[in-house]
Amino acid sequence: MTQLMTTATAAEYISKSASWLNKTRMTGSGPVYLKIGGAVRYTKDELDIWLSGTRRTAVYDFANDNNRAAARAAS
Repeated sequence: MTQLMTTATAAEYISKSASWLNKTRMTGSGPVYLKIGGAVRYTKDELDIWLSGTRRTAVYDFANDNNRAAARAAS
């Protein structure tokens, strides 16, 4: 079974603050999360997927080679 993480634990895992995760839930720009009753939980798998999606090869978006970054992540 997949271990569920609280916002604080997930934030520590991805080296962000719990406040940052709370804000990204509002904008939809953060990792996928689960809502179980009133509790927000994250899975390690979803956090890892989100982290892989933040890989970059250049500072500017137009210059990023996301295919190359994805290939590196897969190897």
